[in-house]
Order: sequence, then structure tokens, then C-alpha cells
Amino acid sequence: MPYVYILRCADGTLYTGYALDLEQRWAAHNGGRGARYTAGRRPVSIVYSEQLPSISDALKREHAIKRLTRSGKEALIARQG
Repeated sequence: MPYVYILRCADGTLYTGYALDLEQRWAAHNGGRGARYTAGRRPVSIVYSEQLPSISDALKREHAIKRLTRSGKEALIARQG
């Protein structure tokens, strides 16, 4: 089942993505192979994740999260934590 996740980069910025295997994707980000954005901002940590029933749902949720302001993302992270 796919996941939507938010990473906190070493410089404090947030990155949102989706993955089928969250641990493998996190390792890829920290290995410099995950995304160009995170490659120069390592290490990254997972601060939010949400499992969804389908890839389509995950992509829709990822898009919705990306449209949030930074404060909205921080509130989402705080609610889960």
C-alpha cells in the first residue's frame, strides 16, 4: 500500500512525496538518490507519513499536502506527532 510522507531536510525545509516502500524511499533520499531537491539537503528525517489504499489516492493526497502552506504542513505534522 502506498504512503504519502513529509521529510524534514537538514536545512529545515520540508519535502513531500509518495512511495510504495517508505523505508526504502527514505534510504534513497538519504543516499542522495531520492530526489534532486533532497540530495543536497541531507540528512532527511521522516516527520509525517500516511498510508493510503491506492496509488491514485496517494497522488491526490500528495498534491493536496503540497498545496498547503508551511504552517499548514507543520500543523499536519504536529497532529500526527
